[in-house]
Formats: sequence, C-alpha cells, structure tokens
Amino acid sequence: MIKRALGKKIFEDLTAEKMAFISGPRQVGKTTLARAIGKEHFSDRYSYLNWDSREDRRAILDGEFRADNRLVIFDEIHKYRQWKNYLKGEYDKYKERFKILVTGSARMDIYRKGGDSLQGRYYHYLLHPLSMNEVLGNRATTAAFDEPDFKAGSKETASAFDALFRFGGFPEMFVRQSEKELRRWHNDRVDRLVREDIRDVESLRDLSAVEVMVEMLPERAGSIFSLNSLCEDLRATHRTVSLWADVLEKFYYHFRIYPFRYSTIKSLRKEPKLFLWDWSQVKAEGARFENMVASHLLKFCDYLKNAEGHKAVLHYIRDVEKREVDFLIAVDGKPWLCAEAKLSKEAPSPALRYFVARMKIPYVYQVVREEGVDVIRDNIRTVSASTFLTGFF
Repeated sequence: MIKRALGKKIFEDLTAEKMAFISGPRQVGKTTLARAIGKEHFSDRYSYLNWDSREDRRAILDGEFRADNRLVIFDEIHKYRQWKNYLKGEYDKYKERFKILVTGSARMDIYRKGGDSLQGRYYHYLLHPLSMNEVLGNRATTAAFDEPDFKAGSKETASAFDALFRFGGFPEMFVRQSEKELRRWHNDRVDRLVREDIRDVESLRDLSAVEVMVEMLPERAGSIFSLNSLCEDLRATHRTVSLWADVLEKFYYHFRIYPFRYSTIKSLRKEPKLFLWDWSQVKAEGARFENMVASHLLKFCDYLKNAEGHKAVLHYIRDVEKREVDFLIAVDGKPWLCAEAKLSKEAPSPALRYFVARMKIPYVYQVVREEGVDVIRDNIRTVSASTFLTGFF
C-alpha cells in the first residue's frame, strides 16, 4: 500500500486533543488513510461508522460506541443535516475517552447546514491525489520561503511521472494502470458524483444538465474559465451555471485559481483558470501536463496552510496586455515561486522574464515534460517535471 504523507501529521493533531477532518474527492483514499491511522496508531481499537450504512447510521444517531474505542471514524457524516451539532456534542462528551476522525467528500470546512460552530475543536486537511513523492516513497523537505529541494532525476522518477501522467493520482487507477479500467472508472465516478453525492445533499433540479456540464469541463482545463461561454452551451442562466460550478467545486470535481494582484503590474482581477482534480480526464497533452503541475502545487499550498499555518495560495499571473505565467505561489501575501509549464525545452517565455523583473520573485522555473533537463540562465531554472515535482509535498 502506498503510504500517504498526511498520515503522520493527522495523528499528531489527534493527540493534540482536537478532532481531525479529512475531506477530498471521491475515491482519493480518505477511508483507507483513516483506517490505516486506526490500525497503525490505535492498535485496531477503533470504530468506523459510515452514514451511508443503515446499521452505522442507527449507531450514530443513538450515540452508541464500543467501550474500548480509542478512535472513532465518522465517514460521510456531512450528509446528516445536524452533523455539526452532533459532532460538537459527542466531542465535548467523549474527548477524554477517545479521538474523533471525520472524513467526507464535500468541503466540510465551508459546508453550511446550520448548527453550532465547531471552531477551535478540529483541524481540517485536504487529501489530494497521489503526488510524485508519495509514489516514490520520498519525504518532501521544502519549507515555505526556502528554495525547493528537488530529488535528482532517474529512471525511477521518470517512470513514476509517466504513470501519474497517464493514469492520474487516484490510488485505485494508479495501481491498476489499465487504460480500459480507467475509462470505465471515469464513467462510474462522474455518474456516482452527480447521481449520489450531489443528489444527497444539494437541491438541484436538473441533474442531467449538471452531468452535461461535467462532460464539458475537461476541455476547458488549463484555460480561463468563462461562465458566459458555458451559459451559451448549456442554454442556462448565469446564476444557474454559477451555482452548478460552485457545487462541483465543493465536491472536488474541479478547482479554480485566480490571478495575483501586485502593485507593479496591471493584473486581471476576476477571471479564474480551471483545473480538474483528476487530470487523467484531460485529453490534450499540454493541458493535462499543466493540470498535473497545478495539482502538485495546490497540494503543497494546502499542506503549508493546513499543517504549517501559512497563508499559501496558488495563483496565476496575467496582466491587461495578456502576458501570462501559469503559476505563482504566494505565501503570507508575498510572491515566493513562479513556474511556467511547457512540453519541451525552449527559451524562457518573454512573459516569465517580464513578470520576474517587476515582481522580484525569488524562485523562477520553466517546467518541461522533456526528461533530463536541468539548466539555469538569468536566474530562471529550466527543469524536467519529474525532477521539479519531487520538491513538493
């Protein structure tokens, strides 16, 4: 089994007398990680209760737990309308007796179904798809504001990158590495996302139209996300399409990154770029490559935010003259690292040079799909993606 990098950190936070929440896309490995924590750190003295199970749901509502529990795992409990009040009550009642770990496919950090706030009672983590370091069994050592610590390129890193690029970072498909099974899995995952997960907690009238929208989004990965264009294609109002996009984002189908504002450039302020959590759905090679890099950088930002307490945000840079750089990570509001994704080695883009000169970004990279590349010129480092991605969590 591939060991997930968040496991140790989540256990440490459970010992700090707080609940731990793990959210993330369907089938990304939340339940597997939660059970692994129970087995490794609590000697199998844990209960796993899934809201979707009738028997478990009865136990949850009755508030009945095994007396020898050291850990209780609640899965998909956000589907219960009073889940926040429920967890608050059970935590206050049993915090001296056992730990509580909560997993779910919706964004539990922002989901609002009423009830008392859980503020101060939990830490929240996002479980992302597998990264290069998890596949390789490495531990990332890069810290905020430091220069990324890359592992030297090798046949092993190249092979790991190729497998992630082809099959995505969702554990089941990465392990199987079958094109046929991947296609079947895509179809099943989208159907269950819309017809089960979203249906259970959202009051959307036209689920078939949401499914159509889901089919359209992979073609837009890596580009500016225009709601107006989708409105025309779906023949729906701006308000309706905006709602659907927000719901799909809440359930981790896609994510959006926004332009970075800086005093020395006339930047765009609103238009986001769209990426999918499952980059293997993106057909075009260039867009899939950019999406894979975006996913690794977002994962690192979420780690810095949730585990280290930094305000780390992934942006892109684009000004009114349409000069653009794919990615910029800002930590505590300060530019730290920017990267441009390219399929092959070439001279750094003029836009990259332009923004670096005006924003004084400490670390600048042109990340290429081509293997065996690692050169630096004018403080811009051109490096293979299989090497670059080992620098992050």
